[in-house]
Amino acid sequence: MSLKIKNSLTGKLENFKSIKYKQVLMYHCGPTVYKPAHIGNLRAYIFADFLRRYFKYNNYKVKQVINITDVGHLTSDGDEGEDKVEQAAKERGVKAKKVTEEITLRFMQDLEKLNIDLTEIIFPRATQYINEQIALIEELEKAGLTYKTSDGIYFNTKKIKNYGKLGQINLEGLQEGARIGQNSEKINATDFALWKFSETNLKREQEWQSPWGIGFPGWHIECSAMIKAILGQPIDIHTGGIEHVAVHHNNEIAQSESTSKNKLANYWLHLNHILMNGEKMAKSVGNVTYLNEIKNPLVYRYWILTSHYSTMANYTTVALEASESAYKKLVSFLQQETKNSKNNPGKVNRKYFKHFLTHLENNFDTPQALATLWLLLKDSSVSNVNKKVTVLEMDKILGLNLEKVSTEMMKIPEEIKKLVDERNLARSVKDWAKSDEIRTKMETLGYTIKDTGDSSEVISI
Repeated sequence: MSLKIKNSLTGKLENFKSIKYKQVLMYHCGPTVYKPAHIGNLRAYIFADFLRRYFKYNNYKVKQVINITDVGHLTSDGDEGEDKVEQAAKERGVKAKKVTEEITLRFMQDLEKLNIDLTEIIFPRATQYINEQIALIEELEKAGLTYKTSDGIYFNTKKIKNYGKLGQINLEGLQEGARIGQNSEKINATDFALWKFSETNLKREQEWQSPWGIGFPGWHIECSAMIKAILGQPIDIHTGGIEHVAVHHNNEIAQSESTSKNKLANYWLHLNHILMNGEKMAKSVGNVTYLNEIKNPLVYRYWILTSHYSTMANYTTVALEASESAYKKLVSFLQQETKNSKNNPGKVNRKYFKHFLTHLENNFDTPQALATLWLLLKDSSVSNVNKKVTVLEMDKILGLNLEKVSTEMMKIPEEIKKLVDERNLARSVKDWAKSDEIRTKMETLGYTIKDTGDSSEVISI
């Protein structure tokens, strides 16, 4: 494996080298569980699963963490506003824990629909690591990097060198009142909350005792504390959305590297936005689609892989329909070839598979990897059985679940078999209207029929 990664920390394409031989430690910024994740959010976790599959295929031992933010994420990146979870609980008239449990469960269900193996991932919740977060803040305090205001304990970003190094942020260009918010007690515009005090006249559902008073942790400290507790420092790869570069991830680096001689992560990978009809998909805007609105979640996974993780992708019904057509062609090909080659195991075509891996080694270029798959299927010099075996080998990394889906779709339900018999009878007496009526009914049930001479073949659609 000669993997090259575009590292957000340096802006350069770098050769990948793991900290420990054949072991990869990865942390992926997870959801804030106050509202369901939309399909734009889910791009990050499809990519995280792809990374795990890629490294495991190359015989790496993978330890992977996706955190669950169930406290501390405020409505403003400037450490102001209401806690999103507490706000959602009030709006719904339920307990905060009910909100986080329901949304977390739905998140897990969405991941499973996308063929992501939950048993391969550690899912820590911020509320489970309060003591670790307090301990890390105490370390920062002892190092002289914190100060107290009327609403919390803050990190003084001017006390460290290279704050904002991730993404080469122009600190002079960050003006209070933009992303950082307005707080007259902050020493510097870029300073951020480590611990927020509960309001004296308002009891929060989620609050804890601390050396500084009753309150709750800031959003950024949870990731640093959980990485340190679960994975150690440094880790190999940290991923997240591109929107986290300027504030959240630079704050993580500041916290973690101020109390350690090591980097937080050697490689940072950031995913770009999913657009909907040309506009960024966002809950705040309301232009969102949820996974349960998509008939086949694996088609969405396929569509995600047709774009490079670092580029924007514009979600439209036309784009999804094109991916659905492509996915169905793959499944149909595998179904047909499984029938034709029962006693022929076939073998992987090394030329095409090498090209496939070469594209993935180039900063995980999944669009070109998929293009290689289709070139293989079009190549008449390669036998169909070898095409089948090669596609299934590719899918061990792509995670489209092609073998299972194609196998299950070959199991024709009894209801469909009866309809086929009825249609054959109608055709035998030349009742074409009845024949077409049955075909239409079958299609509403997810099947179509292909007539060849005197025989008919049922195909799932």
